[in-house]
Amino acid sequence: MSNTTFAAIQTWVFDLDNTLYPPSARLFDQIEAAMHRYVVRELGVSEAEANHLRKRYWLDHGTTLNGLMRHHNIDPDPFLREVHDIDLSALTKDEELGAAIMALPGRKVVYTNGSRQHGERVSAARGLLGCFDAIYGVEDADYLPKPQREAFATVFRRGEIAPETAAMFEDCSRNLEVPHGLGIRTILVGPPEAARHIDHQTEDLAGFLSRLP
Repeated sequence: MSNTTFAAIQTWVFDLDNTLYPPSARLFDQIEAAMHRYVVRELGVSEAEANHLRKRYWLDHGTTLNGLMRHHNIDPDPFLREVHDIDLSALTKDEELGAAIMALPGRKVVYTNGSRQHGERVSAARGLLGCFDAIYGVEDADYLPKPQREAFATVFRRGEIAPETAAMFEDCSRNLEVPHGLGIRTILVGPPEAARHIDHQTEDLAGFLSRLP
């Protein structure tokens, strides 16, 4: 990276799950299990059908919740409370990551497809809650999920985030395509992936941040 690569960045946007903590914590296994139970109970479908719907809605609509809202008129708030009521004991505080985030100039925010409360709980468990100026959940995008363009537009408007002076860290490549098109500098957190909408890639977020000029 050159000395000017991130010189214009004024807002640093971080995804939450599998970005601010390692995938080895396997929190999403708990979330998926809770979503599965919710679909079986609320829709009265079989285990196999619930699994099919959960995956299809994620692919077609960005999140299982968005599919449930569109096709079954599900109330999002009880769903979000239930599926994020998970055990966070696998998370540990990360002082190195916290210090690297705090050292960044400008504003630092979290933007997750989960709930705002989930973002706060996970950030606190990682010792990162005080690092961020704001945490935005899917409710702040009017329940529209990444990667939908309208979701980004809503959160960026509410957060007064100018794409041309922002950088975004995500573990999900498809969630970076719209931001890249808007002029945001994109960083994939996870295994390398060749795509034109990925500007940088790292499997060590704290290390990447600490190496910024």
